[in-house]
Amino acid sequence: MNEIVRIIEAQILHDREPELTLGQLCRACQVPAEFVLELVEQGVLEVQGSDSRQWRFPGSSLARVRAARRLQRDLQLNMAGTALALELLDEIRRLRRRLHCLENL
Repeated sequence: MNEIVRIIEAQILHDREPELTLGQLCRACQVPAEFVLELVEQGVLEVQGSDSRQWRFPGSSLARVRAARRLQRDLQLNMAGTALALELLDEIRRLRRRLHCLENL
């Protein structure tokens, strides 16, 4: 299993716009497909394709799924709470980048 994760992570570092299938994402993050489906339903993950058999996820989804899994495990959040926490963490990152840009003017 770790070899698959390393291969996928190496591909993400090598490629500009890597895409993962649902199966690849689930294996790399060691989560069931239902977990990823819930993240998609909550708007946490971006997905391309019309149905789950054709879905393709950007490489950044690896970190997002792992973060969601940690939030649920460590803080015992439900999926809606996980989605909100990820949204707030994204906003914090955006604000920090903006502040950093302003400090460098």
